[in-house]
Amino acid sequence: MAVRQSPHGGAVFISDLHLSGGEPARLEAFAHLSRELAPHGVSALYILGDLFEAWPGDDARETSLGQAVADILRSLNNAGVRLYFMAGNRDFLLGREFAAPLGMEVLPDPSRVVAGGVPLVVSHGDLLCTDDAPYQAFRREVRSKDWQARFLAQPLAKREEIVTGLRAASESAKSTKSADIMDVNAGAVKEMLAEHPGHDLLHGHTHRPAHHQIDVGGSMRGRWVLPDWDPLADPPRGGGILATSGHLVPFGLSGLPERA
Repeated sequence: MAVRQSPHGGAVFISDLHLSGGEPARLEAFAHLSRELAPHGVSALYILGDLFEAWPGDDARETSLGQAVADILRSLNNAGVRLYFMAGNRDFLLGREFAAPLGMEVLPDPSRVVAGGVPLVVSHGDLLCTDDAPYQAFRREVRSKDWQARFLAQPLAKREEIVTGLRAASESAKSTKSADIMDVNAGAVKEMLAEHPGHDLLHGHTHRPAHHQIDVGGSMRGRWVLPDWDPLADPPRGGGILATSGHLVPFGLSGLPERA
């Protein structure tokens, strides 16, 4: 697995924005963060999945939401901020057709990066939720080339209808599952860390922002969890993690630290 070295300067990691056309506050919060990056010395932005609430295929770039997000990302690229995207469980169909014209690189899950002097293995996080066997089976199905080819062959309107139904079914299924089943499996976390010596783990998906210390073969390693975004919640949720000068610094929607 190749190790990606971020350019000189800080790097920001975010996930689980769940942008949709019906919630403009999330889009504005993303736009606000994007305007802060270059002035704060941030040279790379890593989006670790679920940028969108749903993404039915890269032709959705022609929708008003797709165009608005593309404008934000294009402005970041023009400002010299390198862009990286990793698919989540909501936007696993986002690919190079959308990303490449914006200068955004699509990363495999997991990936190793060195950002702000910090060696990390990054993941969306759903791979680690191995106790949820039905979800893992569904994940394998929809990530297959055959399923995706059949799905993408349908008209966009039909795909949007199917995605809406899948989201409703997912929310219904989640209501019957325990919180522990939907969290990461401790064994899966240790296995991933063991496969990447010297790297801390950074992921999203679980909506449980925290910093955990884990003993992996006698070595203490970090697991950093990104927050989900909901600027209208009480209190508001969102933000991410800044990697700079060999440290990881969580931040919220109020903004980045003074200087990366």
